[in-house]
Amino acid sequence: MKNNQFPLVSIIMNCHNSDKYLYESIKSVLSQTYEKWEIIFWDNKSTDNSKEIVKSIKDKRIKYFHSDKYTPLGHARNLAIQKAKGQLIAFLDCDDLWLPNKLEMQIPAFNDPEVGIVISNSIFFNAKNKEKILYKKNPKEGYVFGELLNSYNISLETVIIRKSNLEDLQEWFDTRFEVIEEFDLFIRLSKNCKLKYINEILAKWRVHSSSWTWQRKDLFPKETRLFIKKITKEIPETKTTYRKSIDKLKDNIMYQEFLIDWEKNNKKVNRKDFKKTIFKSKKALIIYLLSFLIPYKLFKYINEKRLILN
Repeated sequence: MKNNQFPLVSIIMNCHNSDKYLYESIKSVLSQTYEKWEIIFWDNKSTDNSKEIVKSIKDKRIKYFHSDKYTPLGHARNLAIQKAKGQLIAFLDCDDLWLPNKLEMQIPAFNDPEVGIVISNSIFFNAKNKEKILYKKNPKEGYVFGELLNSYNISLETVIIRKSNLEDLQEWFDTRFEVIEEFDLFIRLSKNCKLKYINEILAKWRVHSSSWTWQRKDLFPKETRLFIKKITKEIPETKTTYRKSIDKLKDNIMYQEFLIDWEKNNKKVNRKDFKKTIFKSKKALIIYLLSFLIPYKLFKYINEKRLILN
């Protein structure tokens, strides 16, 4: 890193009744070898012990804010970012972890003025300490809008972004989205800046059934449909240059809807529409065949235990 560039990193932590793993997550920030950071802790009207845990940690770099009313996650993230003073913005959910050298390893990538997003490798882990590495092959770097649209592979706990690139966008997190808000933001951000990948495991994403991702999976297909309408309107070339990627997103919507349908009624799963897509991906074909052989509850159990994430 250049001697005159030690930017302040604003770490966005959004919380709603997240006290179970909260102390461990904050401790992983306190352990960073890079010390020029602040935590913007946005308490989204929690009713558990989250506030007490944060207040018990005596570090002036932790800035606590309490919302007067509960807001959807995208809106809450925007409110937290408004409080950020750093040139760089990082994200850490209250159940995830950073390794001590995460910031030190990722921040030098911003010496390239065209870089606006820096990610790293990560480990997904569960209560049994079973682990899965996020990237077995290095993801593409540079201007990766098309690649992300075709196969999104960014995990939030790894991300650091340049605040000035964020401010160039018409909107930050889309407040209509509750489960794909980061997917939407980082794809739009990637259209105008480079992505840099640091080939080191620098974070850990905790897999558990009480996480928002698992609880509201029914929103994925609905919000993805809305995203397609939005992105094709804002970036018209997605209808032509990136048509195959949009078609792949539509196939994924059918995949998610099939899982939801299978979960709701194991005996009368609607396989007609989904069958049109099953030879386009190995995953879709496997799920289709499993739906004839085992109940959804067994599939879900295997899925969670083996960290096969949808």
